[in-house]
Amino acid sequence: MTLFRFLSRDAMASVVVFLVALPLCMGIAIASGVPPAKGLITGIVGGLVVGLLAGAPLQVSGPAAGLAVLVFELVNRHGLAALGPVLLLAGALQCLAGVLRLGCWFRIVAPAVVSGMLAGIGILIVLSQLHVMLDAEPAASGLANLIAFPGAAWDAVRQVNGSGALIAGAVGVATLAIMWLWERFRPASLRFLPGALIGVVLVTLASIGWALPVDRVTLPDDLGQAIDGVGWQDLGMLADPSLLVAALAMAFIASAETLLSAAAVDRMHAGRRAKFDRELSAQGVGNMLCGALGALPMTGVIVRSSANVQAGARTRLSAILHGLWLLALVMLLPGVLQSIPVASLGGVLVYTGGKLVDVRAIRHLGRYGRTPPLIYLATALSIVGTDLLTGVLVGFVLTLVKLAWSASRLRARWETDEDGGVELRLRGTATFLSVPRLARLLGEVGPDTHLRVCIGRLHYIDHACAELLDDWRRAARQQGGELEMVGNVTMSHRVEGRLRRRAVAA
Repeated sequence: MTLFRFLSRDAMASVVVFLVALPLCMGIAIASGVPPAKGLITGIVGGLVVGLLAGAPLQVSGPAAGLAVLVFELVNRHGLAALGPVLLLAGALQCLAGVLRLGCWFRIVAPAVVSGMLAGIGILIVLSQLHVMLDAEPAASGLANLIAFPGAAWDAVRQVNGSGALIAGAVGVATLAIMWLWERFRPASLRFLPGALIGVVLVTLASIGWALPVDRVTLPDDLGQAIDGVGWQDLGMLADPSLLVAALAMAFIASAETLLSAAAVDRMHAGRRAKFDRELSAQGVGNMLCGALGALPMTGVIVRSSANVQAGARTRLSAILHGLWLLALVMLLPGVLQSIPVASLGGVLVYTGGKLVDVRAIRHLGRYGRTPPLIYLATALSIVGTDLLTGVLVGFVLTLVKLAWSASRLRARWETDEDGGVELRLRGTATFLSVPRLARLLGEVGPDTHLRVCIGRLHYIDHACAELLDDWRRAARQQGGELEMVGNVTMSHRVEGRLRRRAVAA
């Protein structure tokens, strides 16, 4: 079978992905305001179930930093019990979208909005995990975390009430420093080892050796204790309109992030291309299962997927095996995970969130004009200042406004030809929104003038502007003037035919 032809390569790649996924599963769960075990459950489902069904064979699914903010807001407002029903509905919507072959439509989101969304999420993760690095609880909003952090840091320095916050902060900073150094100076022979794992392992060993008084990961001895099944009575919570909106937002953001990641993974290898509708349905099945288990939502994750490709994976077996390794570790060695300092995982998420804020994206978007970088910044800042859904909607609205402005923009300038005649050169799009300006320009010319209107560089002219030009021509002919249209332009066949008939009749 093709699945086992590359068993050795896929097995090695699965170990690499497992090492990448392990700290991220727990760290993203903490950033989402839920127990770490729920992140591990999502990682296991993403490997064993979605890995088997996926339409993008080399993409690896699991809890994603892009949804941590949305989950945190949901749990903070409605409680952990609301997560399961919302995720069940979001997964069902993804399955429906896949069946209806809507996968390609999730890829039409403007790059400026997507980049701005990721940047905003990254900023929120950093602001919240700075508090986690001090063994403190983050606030519900980004602005609250930003405002509260200087005071929390000062209290840690003063060691108020004998708090171990300063030691926890040192653990988080040490993790960050190790990750940064490893990513830049790691030996070529050890490139398969992720910096997050190296940082967490070294800091954990040091914290155990020195018996540091810091908070550590809490996991049940039996993974089944972390499963919060959803009953029929829990589904009644979906009668709350705000939870319906949360499910729609979760389905849309998870689908967009998954399919954008799948498209990026396709560019990394020369193997089978992703089937977006199948991938969307597989993600829906995975999220419905995670909802039934009370776990975190999942997406296709570019960090794990790129590690999978770079490690030499050739089939979906690597993603499946990585889920198996996660399950084996949680079932057989939970004590190993319980030794990890929470502040160390906070440091991992600060590093991950910082990488989501891609400053180079502004320079890249700037090649397409000044508006895309502004949409990027507006989306990111709106997410930080309000919430994730509002910020994304702000980005969409600004994109639509830019589209409407570009579609209706008419540029015009006067020129004089060699014979002393007057030319009005038009560029862009002439719609009914351009009628006032075009009428004002025509009013600057005497009715006895031979006016040439160059329309060859117009993308489109609608009936309102065409009628205005035709009316001016008929009025000018009565006083010895003329209007001559030069060039071809797209207009409706009905408008074009009517103007031709009028010209012949005249």
